[in-house]
Amino acid sequence: RRSGKPAVTLLRTGLLAACAAPSADLGPRLTPAPVAPVEVAVLAFNDFHGNLEPPRQSVGVPDGRGATVPVPAGGAAWLASALDALRAKHPRSITVAAGDLISASPLASSLFLDEPTIETLSRLGLEYAAVGNHEFDRGTGELRRMQAGGCEKLTQREPCQLERFTGARFRYLAASTLGPSGAPLFPASAIRTFGTGAQMVKLGVIGLTLKATPTLVNPSGIAELTFADEADTINAEVPRLKAQGADAVIVLIHQGGRTTGAPDPNGCAGFDGEILPILRRLAPEVDVVVSGHTHADYVCELPTADPARPVLLTSAGQYGKELTEITLTIDPAAHRVTARSARNLIVQSEGFTSAKGPVGLSPLVPGYAPRADIAAYVGRYVAAAKAFATRPVG
Repeated sequence: RRSGKPAVTLLRTGLLAACAAPSADLGPRLTPAPVAPVEVAVLAFNDFHGNLEPPRQSVGVPDGRGATVPVPAGGAAWLASALDALRAKHPRSITVAAGDLISASPLASSLFLDEPTIETLSRLGLEYAAVGNHEFDRGTGELRRMQAGGCEKLTQREPCQLERFTGARFRYLAASTLGPSGAPLFPASAIRTFGTGAQMVKLGVIGLTLKATPTLVNPSGIAELTFADEADTINAEVPRLKAQGADAVIVLIHQGGRTTGAPDPNGCAGFDGEILPILRRLAPEVDVVVSGHTHADYVCELPTADPARPVLLTSAGQYGKELTEITLTIDPAAHRVTARSARNLIVQSEGFTSAKGPVGLSPLVPGYAPRADIAAYVGRYVAAAKAFATRPVG
């Protein structure tokens, strides 16, 4: 004030001097920490065909000495325990299936229009399933009932014999199955989100059946439907999922192939089949294809439309005897899969005696105890089926 300058002017001068100071005086700049990769497990199976009880079949497992050991496998209660064990191992997981979950099924399921299979798979935590050709065996209306529930009689057999049927709590996906309007019979795809904030990742799921379905089922039951080309359908859906933020894309398709040579649940030797032409035309943004239909088991890396970006192809055999554990490592900042792996696990259940002799439990693979709640639910339908099958008829 003695200089005659207002105090506010001196303050302004001080601020300007501070702004002119070298940036080094403000201390080191903070660098954003890199975002850690996120691991997501995809737990998959296919061609369950209503095998609620152990099917009294085995899976051949290499013993490491050039021989194959039969391992008894299958049964919904044991499959439930195997899924529970994998979910405990993977905090982020999704459970999916590649079609033919119902029909061509044993008596305990087929007598009741496969309602107990749909309910059991819902209790197992299945989230998304492709529609297989056998899902259409009883017609489109009955398949819609499998999804939505209800007791409308659409076949010769009576629905809801033991309980009211509430429908699947998992979602059928049917991208290539088109109704008269050109819209899919069920949703074409879905997005599953894991985590929040910088660690959030999105998994896109596309589901579809094989184009040849009309040659495999009663035409009258699907008269109003059209089955579009598989590769074209997938390639059209991928950009839609990417636009919704999908960091990874998996396909559930009811089509497959087979390997040759000695049995190996995780092999890919001599692979061939109807799915190969589909894969060769596939958009390289597809990370994993979960397949079925051939009842074979395999884990393969096969070329797509871009040979430099192969796709991981899996199949878990049939009847719930195997379960595929697929692990995806996703970079949430780059929005892409940086690593992936898969293996087929044997759902070892209980020993049995085959035409060739006893098939006992094996130490080569883990064993599972049947999950009590699933065993009790299945047992109710097994008892009802037995009463029907053993009733006097004359």
